[in-house]
Amino acid sequence: MPLRPSPRSRGPKPTRIDPDQILDAAQAVFAQDGLRAASLRAIARHAGCDPALIYYHFDSKEALFGALLGRRFPGVLREVEELSNTRDMRPTSERLWAVLLIYHRHLKDDPGIRSMIRGEIVRGAEGLTHLIEEQIRPITTCVRRIVEQGMTRGDLRPDLQPLLVTFFLVKMQLEILDVLPVVLPRLMDLPPDEAVRTGMTAWFELLWRGIALDPSAPLPPLPDPVG
Repeated sequence: MPLRPSPRSRGPKPTRIDPDQILDAAQAVFAQDGLRAASLRAIARHAGCDPALIYYHFDSKEALFGALLGRRFPGVLREVEELSNTRDMRPTSERLWAVLLIYHRHLKDDPGIRSMIRGEIVRGAEGLTHLIEEQIRPITTCVRRIVEQGMTRGDLRPDLQPLLVTFFLVKMQLEILDVLPVVLPRLMDLPPDEAVRTGMTAWFELLWRGIALDPSAPLPPLPDPVG
């Protein structure tokens, strides 16, 4: 009896896979292609699993996107909430610097999440704005509270718009994490960690001189962001 030819493979066979592996793959694909252009098949290929396994854990691309945000930002929120407590009587400069350190700790090693969020905000993908706002708005509210407390305590100018101060503080920190480790080593012959340290300190000093009630007052010693 002639042997029958083996059936041709139709892609990766189902295997057990950890949901975090799927999320890692989704983050990489979303950062590269954007959520609208990304496909579950591409995510499955990146994760090395069958697409059916993704549906077992997540029912849509939007659910994957929400899970990615939920994996990263609650930790940021917890720390910034604690920092915004009115019982924290440290100088406002120290508290705002601490905000940058929180973002640095949680996001410095995750360019994929930064790229993914930036891309979806710019694209304005319908249905995703509320997912991003659910995670970012509470953090923004806490930082804004620190700014408002600084204005009340006389550390900051009374004519500031707290929401804009919050935006510039956080937005520039994300740019520092993405750009300075690449650009400054070439321009100033600095290693990446030193580039981030230099860039963060210089940016904060510039911002502080613009928002402080007394721009000539010296800043307190600031903890090393990469130490």
